[in-house]
Amino acid sequence: MSDDESLGGKIKHTLIGKPRNLKDPTLFHKLALIPILAWIGLGADGLSSASYGPEQAFTTLGRHTYLAVFLALATALTVFIISYAYSRIIEYFPSGGGGYIVATKTLGERAGVVSGSALLVDYILTITVSIVSCGDAVFSFLPLNFQEFKIPFEICALIFLVILNLRGIRESVTFLAPIFIIFVLTHALLIGYGVFSHVSQIGPVVRNVQSGFKGGLVTLGAWGMLLLFLRAFSMGGGTFTGIEAVSNGLQVMREPRVHNGKRTMIYLSTSLAVTAGGIMICYLLFNVRPVEGRTLNAVLAGDLFGKWSFGPLLAAITIFAEGALLLVAAQTGFVDGPRVMANMAVDYWFPHRFASLSDRFTIQNGVIMMGGAAILLIIYSRGAIATLVVMYSINVFLTFSLSEFGMSKFFITHRKTETHWKKHLPVHLTGLTVCLTVLIITTIEKFPVGGWLTLVITLIVIILCYMTRSHYNKVRGGVRELDELLLAIPTKGPINTNPLNPKEMTAIQLVNGYNGFGIHTFLSIVRNFRGFYKNFIFVSVAEVDVGSFKGSDAMSSLEGAAGDALRKYVELARKLGYPADFQYDLGTDVVQTASRLIEGIVVKYPNSTVFAGQSVFRQPSIIHRLLHNETAFAVQQELRWKGITTVILPIRINI
Repeated sequence: MSDDESLGGKIKHTLIGKPRNLKDPTLFHKLALIPILAWIGLGADGLSSASYGPEQAFTTLGRHTYLAVFLALATALTVFIISYAYSRIIEYFPSGGGGYIVATKTLGERAGVVSGSALLVDYILTITVSIVSCGDAVFSFLPLNFQEFKIPFEICALIFLVILNLRGIRESVTFLAPIFIIFVLTHALLIGYGVFSHVSQIGPVVRNVQSGFKGGLVTLGAWGMLLLFLRAFSMGGGTFTGIEAVSNGLQVMREPRVHNGKRTMIYLSTSLAVTAGGIMICYLLFNVRPVEGRTLNAVLAGDLFGKWSFGPLLAAITIFAEGALLLVAAQTGFVDGPRVMANMAVDYWFPHRFASLSDRFTIQNGVIMMGGAAILLIIYSRGAIATLVVMYSINVFLTFSLSEFGMSKFFITHRKTETHWKKHLPVHLTGLTVCLTVLIITTIEKFPVGGWLTLVITLIVIILCYMTRSHYNKVRGGVRELDELLLAIPTKGPINTNPLNPKEMTAIQLVNGYNGFGIHTFLSIVRNFRGFYKNFIFVSVAEVDVGSFKGSDAMSSLEGAAGDALRKYVELARKLGYPADFQYDLGTDVVQTASRLIEGIVVKYPNSTVFAGQSVFRQPSIIHRLLHNETAFAVQQELRWKGITTVILPIRINI
C-alpha cells in the first residue's frame, strides 16, 4: 500500500483486499473452487432450504401428518430428478449460465430473458429468505423481547456478506466453510438419532400412518387427500431452491469443470434429499407442533436432545448452526445472481457495467445491487419469513420449467445426432411435468397472498431488459453506420516508416478496437490540428470482463485481438504520412489501466496531448448516463489531476 494512497483507498484495501495480478499464471487456479468448496458455496442454498421448506410443507398438512411419509419420499425423489436433469445441463452447457443460457440456446432470446429475469429475482429472494430465516433461527433461542433487534441484525448480516463477497468468491466460501461443516454434523446427528431411536417403534408408527390414511380417505376422500398432498408439496417448493446453482456457477469451478460440476451435484442432491426428507420424518415421529417464536426445527431439536445432560446446549448449537448456514446460503445468491446479470449484460439485456470485474475479480456492481435489493425486501416484509417464502417459490419453478422444456426440446430436435436421447428425454419430461405441476399450484395458491408481487417485479425486470436492449441496438446501429463509412477509407502515397521523435508534438489516442468510431476520432485530430502533431500513439485497454474471463487461453486471445486492432491504426496513420506506434495492456478497470499506460508514454514523449472520442446523442437523458460508462470523461478527470492535457472529441450517434 503506497504512502500517497487516499484514505478511501486504504479503507477499501483493508476491507476488500489488494488488487489481484491479472498476469499471474496461477490466477485461475487460485480463484476456482474444488467440488467440496463448490458444495459449500453453491450448495448451501439448497441444503439450507431444509430449514424452512419442510416446515412449510409439514404445517400445510394440518392434522393429516400421516402424509408426511409420502411427502418426504416425494421430496427426495424430486430432488434427485431435478438434480439429474441439471447434471445433463452441465454436460451440454459446460460454460455455465444455467437457466438463462439453456432457455436462450434452446427456446430463443425471449424465453432466455424471462428465465434470466426470473432467476435474478429468485436470487435476490434467496439472499433475503436465507438471511431472514437465519434471523428467525438465531432468535428462536432468545427471549421474545429481543425480537425488535432481529431486522437490524439481518441488515448487518447482509452488509457483512456484501463485504465478504467483494473480497472474492473463494475467500468468502473458505471463511464460511466451518459453519457448513458444523451444520452437516449436527443435522446428521439430529436426523440419525431421531430416526434410529424409533426403530423399535416401527410397528406402531406404520399402524398410525395406516389408520391416519384410512381416516383421511373417509374425511377428505381420495381427491381431497391428493389435493392436500399436492398443496403441501407445492408450499414446500422452497426446498428445491438452489439445485440450479451449480449449473449457473460453473465458471467458478476448477477444471475439469464438467466432471467437478457433476460431482458437486451429487453432493448437493444427496445431502438435500436426506436432510429434507429426514427432517419431515422426524417431525412425524416426534409429533412436532408449532410453538410461538420458535421454528419447527428448534422445537424438534429441543424435544430430541432435551433429555440429554448436555441436550439444551447441543440443541442450541444445532439451531445456531442452522441459522449460520442460512447465512452461508445467502452466499449462493451473491455468487450466481451477479453472474446471471453479467451474462445478460454481455447480451445487452443489462447495462454493460454489470459485466465488469473489480480488481479482485468479483462482479462488484452486481454484488452491491443484490445486497441493496435484499435490504429493501427485508424492510418491506418486516423480516417475516412467511411473506418472503410466498414470494419465493414461483420464480424457482418458472426457471426449472423453462430449463426442462428447453432440454426436452433439445433432445427431440437432436434425436438423430444424440445417441442417448432416449435415456435423457424421459428424465427431462418427468422433471417438466413435476415442475409445471408445482408452478401452477404454487401460482394459484400464492398469487392472492403475495405471489402477485413476485410476478409484477419479474415483469418489470423483463420490461427494463427490453428497454435496455432496444437502446443498445439503436446505438450499435449508429456505430455500424460509422463503420460502413470509414472502415474502407481509401489511402494513397508511400508509407511513412520513420521512427517516432520524442521531441515532436505527439497525439496519444485512446481506442477500443479497430472501428469507425476510432477512425473518426483519428481523422478529427488530423483535420482540426492540421500539421501540428507529428507522432501518433494509439493506446488500448483490453477490458477483462465476465465474457472474457474464462481462462488463460481467453486472456491470450484478448491480448492478440487488441494488438491486431492497434496495428491497423498504425498502418492507417503511416499510410497517411505520420510516424505511429501503439501500446496496450489488459485490465479490469479501463480508467486506471489507461491512465497508467499514458503516464508512462508521457514520460518518454513529454510534448503530448491525449485524445479520446465520446458518443454524443441528439437528446441525452439519464438513460444514457446509466447505460454508458462515459469512460472518456473518467479518463480525462484522472489525467487532468496528473497534469496531462486531455481533449475529448464529440462523435455524433444518429439515434
